[in-house]
Parts: sequence; C-alpha cells; structure tokens
Amino acid sequence: MSLPAAGLNRARYGSQTLHAEWTKLRTLPSTGWLLLAVAAGTIAVSAAADASATCQSGGCQTDPAKLSLTGVQAGQAIVAIIAVLAVSNEYSSGMIQVTLTAVPRRLTVLAAKAALTGGLILAAGGVAVLASVLAGRLILPGHGFTPAHGYPPLSLGDGLVLRAACGSVLYLILIALLSLGIATAVRESAVAIGLVLGLLYAFPVVASVVSDQQWHRHLEQIAPMTAGLYIQDTVDIRTLPLTPWQGLGVLALWAAGALTAGALVLSSRDA
Repeated sequence: MSLPAAGLNRARYGSQTLHAEWTKLRTLPSTGWLLLAVAAGTIAVSAAADASATCQSGGCQTDPAKLSLTGVQAGQAIVAIIAVLAVSNEYSSGMIQVTLTAVPRRLTVLAAKAALTGGLILAAGGVAVLASVLAGRLILPGHGFTPAHGYPPLSLGDGLVLRAACGSVLYLILIALLSLGIATAVRESAVAIGLVLGLLYAFPVVASVVSDQQWHRHLEQIAPMTAGLYIQDTVDIRTLPLTPWQGLGVLALWAAGALTAGALVLSSRDA
C-alpha cells in the first residue's frame, strides 16, 4: 500500500472512531444535563461570589477577575464526573468489549474520547466563563468595585482578564483530561471520581495545616488545582509561587501523566 493511501486509511479510521465515540457520548442521558450543570453551576457560584463582595474604598486587596471566575472551582467537579462517565459507563455496561472489538487500536479509542470530551468542555466551559465575566462586569460596580476605587469594569479587552478567562477554559479542559486518564486506569466510576476530587481538594487542605512556609510553598507549586488556578490571577502576580502559565503547566503535566497511565493500562489489560 502506498504512503498516501495508508495515510488516507488512517484518517478514515480515525474519523470513524470519532463518529462512533460521539454517538455514544451524545446518546448518554447524563451528558446534556451535566454539561448544562457545568455552565449553570459555574455562572451561579461566580455571580454569588460577586454579589457577596464589597469594596467601600480604594485598595480592597481583591482580584475582581479571579473573584468573577470563582465558579470554575465548583464547575470542575461536574467536569470530572462527565469525563469519568465517558469511560466508566462502557466498563460497567460491558460495551467496552464491543468498542475494542470494533476498534482494535486502543490508543485511537482513548484519543477519540479525549478529543470529544475536551471539545464538549470547551463549549460548556467557554459559555460559563464568558457569562461569569459578564456577571462580574454587571454586578461588581454596584458593590464598590468602581474606577474611583481603582477597579475599571471587567473587559476581555484587558489582556490580563482575557488571559484569566481563556486560561479558565483551558483549566477545565485539563481537568477533564486528568479525569479521563484516571478513569481509564481504574475503570470504576466511584473510585475514579473519588481519586480525582481527592487529588484536587486534598492538596489545599494539607497545605493549610503545614506551618513550614517552604513546604507550604512547595505544596502549592505541585498541587494541580492550586497551581492551575493561578491562571486566574491578575493582581500581585509576582507574589505567586509560580507564574500563571507555569501553574497551568503543572496541571497539564498531571493530565499528561494520568492519560499516559490510562493508555498503558488500556493497552496492557483485557477489557
């Protein structure tokens, strides 16, 4: 077979795998509701955080962009559930055997699941983040975050706010990939969700009780959630243990590690 023909066959094979995985995802009753919950939950929590904040004078020591994106911390839990179910539902129903019989190239299956899950989170997360920024723009001025106090209205025309917003969407996508990798490795829904949420929320808890400042800083530098959310910071950036993009890079390494582990297990173990 010539090289162009082989490449065409691989492309057709990948396209068919994507179509099959998309059919499974969109026909899951939970997918649509959970995506809606990601958007609604993120926006609601962000708006509530905006409404609860006040700034009566200048120098309130508040980051309005980060405040308006608070809901991302709630939305990530639902994102993790979506990604886990994209894998574990097939194992619980036994459909994974049919999938791997139809598509023997197991890494192609994992890549298709990752691409589609990431795409869905991109759409839902994009809507959630844009609406959260808009909510902050509308709500915060009524609570004292005004130009007179040193806080111009939130705008995506501001490079720092744009970075925080786009970075928050990337953060949610990386959480989905991290969860997908863990779910592929452990296969059980409850175990995978527990591991993901434990990984995200345990580090901040441990760091909060560590009194040694050096160890506290190191824990913040390696914690996937803490480091990843530095991407939302727009003030006092020099005081952070990592730069915003470095922090997101830490989360990306966690996601890459989880996907690698998932790929190794998927390739080496029977369905």
